[in-house]
Amino acid sequence: MRHLLLATLAAVSFVLPAAAEQRFEARLAGHAILPAATFTAPPQGAPPGFAVSGRFAGPTTNRVAQPGSVMGNTGAAYGSRDTGISLPFQGQPVQGFSGIKPVGDGSYWVLTDNGFGARANSPDALLMFHRVRPDFATGQVAVERTVFLSDPNSVVPFRITTEGSRERFLTGADFDPESIQPLPDGTFYIGEEFGPYLMRVDAEGRVTHVVETRLDNDAIRSPDHPAHVVPATPTGTTAFRARRSGGYEGMALTPDGQTLWGLLEQPLFAAGTDRSEGNFLRLIEFNVARNEWTGRNLRFQLSEGATAIGDFNFIDANRALIIERDNGQGDPGLECREGQRPPACFVQPAGVKRVTLVDFSQVDANGFVRRIGYIDLMAIQDPDNRARLRGDLPANAPAGRFTFPFFTIENVAMVDADHIIVGNDNNLPFSAGRHLTRADDNELILLRVPELLRAR
Repeated sequence: MRHLLLATLAAVSFVLPAAAEQRFEARLAGHAILPAATFTAPPQGAPPGFAVSGRFAGPTTNRVAQPGSVMGNTGAAYGSRDTGISLPFQGQPVQGFSGIKPVGDGSYWVLTDNGFGARANSPDALLMFHRVRPDFATGQVAVERTVFLSDPNSVVPFRITTEGSRERFLTGADFDPESIQPLPDGTFYIGEEFGPYLMRVDAEGRVTHVVETRLDNDAIRSPDHPAHVVPATPTGTTAFRARRSGGYEGMALTPDGQTLWGLLEQPLFAAGTDRSEGNFLRLIEFNVARNEWTGRNLRFQLSEGATAIGDFNFIDANRALIIERDNGQGDPGLECREGQRPPACFVQPAGVKRVTLVDFSQVDANGFVRRIGYIDLMAIQDPDNRARLRGDLPANAPAGRFTFPFFTIENVAMVDADHIIVGNDNNLPFSAGRHLTRADDNELILLRVPELLRAR
């Protein structure tokens, strides 16, 4: 009887957090936009070839030499819609914000991801992060500083694209940075997806540490890990558990600066299989002072319909914000119906786009952190008409509603006791979720969500 009672209590503790989860309203308080076609010059000392980027990001990875000669396209999964911006680019794109952290003076650290979405197509994309300042009064975003990542001391244990150069700048063929956390000493931790690895860099972006992922004492690798090679036989296999583009999309630092929690973007494969281990994501604990994994891990249960997370930041010692998303983009009111074809409609419109609040002090018997509540980014209140861009909407779109209908939404942080900031990754020039035939900009929105931030 005692064993039955304990089992029952464990089961109840598992379901109670989901049952108690609430939906809270979000109100648009500000909207600022960095245009998609925003570029920067390569840094002084960069090897030849980086003045133009995206030469290998066309329909194949074959080199395309002529700038602006290949139109950006959403790909077949999204209706093969042209986006109006062509590759290759003159300069390096300031795009794809994937990770945000307030500086404290109204500016924010934001991270540019690997370039064009894959190792093979991004060897001419330099890795960088920026300090940006959104002005919600004017709707503009100023890029105040850009820091390029480099490995001048040969800390990276594998061959990099610029191996023979002096400065050894890092590219999107080396790492896929997706999350960033500044430390009080001026250094930064960056979570990436190819390993997946944790990287530590100094204030100038120079690598000081590269740490391989370990879970339950086992190395966790993705198919893009540099140690993997293609087997010499068609029936050969390569073992990995992390999915491609399934590494550290989220990484949060506790307010005391002592602990990092790395959050994988997608579920791991069950060991030795091609099946997911479940509809949940791993949270892996890392000790900052020792620069090593602690051996502890927790679980985050994805909401129904969500396929991945986008970002992750603490708001106090126990509670944190996590972006959940599906793979859709575009307003669902313009979903393709019978007889319609792109580019007049969205074949896979946005569905689940949320910011979820969780509590690390409440963990059930199975290691799941408690889900407290969420806001719906597809139903943001905008009675004051603060939206600067609404995009393509159906004729019957509700007045006073603002949506954030992007494929990848990868930035969230608390601004103050009442507000959070949320931003998209625009995947230049491949994503078009705001408009049917126009590449997405980098958008930052300020949301008033006092009830969410006070919920427990």
